[in-house]
Amino acid sequence: MIARKCRHRFWWSLRFAVVAVIVFAIVGGWGWVERSWIYPYDYRSYIETSAGSRHTDPFLVAAVIKHESNFEPYAQSDGGAVGLMQLMPQTAAWIARQLGEPFTEDYLCDPALNIRYGVWYLAELEQEFGGNDILALAAYNAGRGNVRDWMERFHWTDQFDQIEAIPYPETRFYVRRVLEDREQYKRLYDE
Repeated sequence: MIARKCRHRFWWSLRFAVVAVIVFAIVGGWGWVERSWIYPYDYRSYIETSAGSRHTDPFLVAAVIKHESNFEPYAQSDGGAVGLMQLMPQTAAWIARQLGEPFTEDYLCDPALNIRYGVWYLAELEQEFGGNDILALAAYNAGRGNVRDWMERFHWTDQFDQIEAIPYPETRFYVRRVLEDREQYKRLYDE
């Protein structure tokens, strides 16, 4: 009996959600649904300012944030990564030292600082890997040491473009999805 009630509630909830999306799509257009629900661009000014100062693609940054925290500034992973761009406290402390700034872990929940540090780190990885977004994103997800190891072991160069060759399935998925979502952000927000 309980299972039947749960199934019944589930189907009514699903119907309501579908109807709500259809109504929102009609009222605001599908682009509104995409911008509001699927590809939000919260903290846009912070993203664009930080990305501009480091010559990094703001749409790539937005896609990274979408996958790292879904724009939740207080997100924390089981592994200890914190904030919008899911920075490890040790990495953030290292970035602060590179920038000559004071740092405490509490700072990582501040959207402006988290984005600035995350963009700085992403730009650093892009520079290290010759501007190759695939390698930079793989390093952001799996660690720069792992990517350096793969480059040496598999004889990859900065021209690497075979996402399917990345040994970690999670990292392959991450890189593929972030790059796909960067294109969606560009389509929706490039004015």
